[in-house]
Amino acid sequence: MDEKTFKARTKTLAVTIIKQMDKLPHTRASDVIAKQILRSGTSIGANYRAACRAKSTADMVNKMKIVEEEADETAYWLEILVESGLVPKEQITEIYKETNEILAMTVASIKTLRNRKS
Repeated sequence: MDEKTFKARTKTLAVTIIKQMDKLPHTRASDVIAKQILRSGTSIGANYRAACRAKSTADMVNKMKIVEEEADETAYWLEILVESGLVPKEQITEIYKETNEILAMTVASIKTLRNRKS
């Protein structure tokens, strides 16, 4: 996948997360989890953009590791949202699927970058 498409997907994911978090019931638990998802889910794209401006392959790997961490954290909080019963799984299935696809592509990119560096 090219840089432009990946940037668009991560931005679309962020916007989708923002809209979905606004639909959550306003309880103490859902507010805390929503803030966590908003932070990690919107930072995936921001950190990917930073990785695209990396000064070296090593710098890009380091920045992509942050993308990986944020995507994994987002998936975790989405799982908590469902497992705690705050939302039905069907309500966030597409967000969860896209988060995991982005995570998988990020891991693959990191592996490719590390092989290039060697």
